[in-house]
Amino acid sequence: MKITPEWLDSWRIWPRMIITLYGIAFYETTTWFMSLEDPSNAQAGFVSVIVGAGAGFYGIYVNGKSGGDRRRDADSERV
Repeated sequence: MKITPEWLDSWRIWPRMIITLYGIAFYETTTWFMSLEDPSNAQAGFVSVIVGAGAGFYGIYVNGKSGGDRRRDADSERV
């Protein structure tokens, strides 16, 4: 089996890796914040930024198209 850019696009490896890494960062941030005895406003703001970034990552992941979809869209525009 030959690994081609089209094959990599069809599996959406980069978006899946980013979502997985975000999940790990979210988990670590959450456990860190919950272990604090008296969290400050700055620490709560940091957690809010991490959670808010998740919405952006998720939106990009869900609305992104795989390589096969992009080729089909380009073909349909030519007709």
